[in-house]
Amino acid sequence: MPIHLLWGDDDAARTRAVEALITQHTDPAWQSINLSRLDGSDPAQASQALAEARSPAFGAGDRVVLLQRSPFCNQCPAELADQLEAALPLIPDSCQLLLVNPGKPDARLRTTKALQKLVKAGEATERSFQLPAVWDGGGQLELVQRTAAELGLALERGAAEALCDAIGSDSARLASELEKLALYVGDGQPITLAAVDALVGSQAANALQVGDALLAGQPAQAVALVDALLAANEPALRIVATLCGQLRGWLWVSLLDQQGETDVNAIAKAAGIGNPKRIYVMRKQIRGRSPARFLGLLRQLLEVEAALKRGSDPGDAFRDGFLLSSH
Repeated sequence: MPIHLLWGDDDAARTRAVEALITQHTDPAWQSINLSRLDGSDPAQASQALAEARSPAFGAGDRVVLLQRSPFCNQCPAELADQLEAALPLIPDSCQLLLVNPGKPDARLRTTKALQKLVKAGEATERSFQLPAVWDGGGQLELVQRTAAELGLALERGAAEALCDAIGSDSARLASELEKLALYVGDGQPITLAAVDALVGSQAANALQVGDALLAGQPAQAVALVDALLAANEPALRIVATLCGQLRGWLWVSLLDQQGETDVNAIAKAAGIGNPKRIYVMRKQIRGRSPARFLGLLRQLLEVEAALKRGSDPGDAFRDGFLLSSH
């Protein structure tokens, strides 16, 4: 009874996993008959998925029933819960039921308990695809390395760290940039730091330079750098996320230094920074500045983000947040 529970907010990685399962289990010649793509936000389609999952495959390969936005582990109505429990024992081995949802399964639901019981028994699989937080440097580095491995690409450590700094938690952009880098370095060649600097590094450096300007008390320079990034079609919220990660790292290092912590590995772990050697550089950057300075800058970023999400023009949001709030 092959059931696959896939969840998490990393849409790009989740989609790759779904398409890999479809490729693995369906025969291309029979895919038009044996593959169903349904939307669980419609209760009728969720019910249809359970009905189709009980039907054996035609011809070669398995039947695959894909239910995006599956309701079965997230606010599942009682009627659908009853249908799922009735259907589970009737799903044949030649059918793969893919239940996909960006939200984490609600462990309190009886449907979740029923599916996770099958996972423990080896009759179903569960995979999570969660994006690291913007300040979780270690998690972002792991995301870069894992994505490269999924794409079958070799990646030098320095290149991984540079991509982490440049892209952060943007999984879709990460996969796209890795594919470009693979073409740039050539088949079978590892992706190097030089390649990342050549193709990816420029805009990331500018985004980080915005934070450097804010730290130096130069909000006008920060606004000019942001305007250049916006003109190059860099998404405004991505700039905010990069700055947020940069400022949170500085804040953590400042707080731990204030507490007398000297172990750079311990500081890097607490701050979510993948490369402990960066702590030395960050200490030089923030020397003489108190944690209150970074909290103030984070408050300014929060105002910018709120303005952007209310629909303000990106340039105006950054100008008002950086220039007006700095006085």
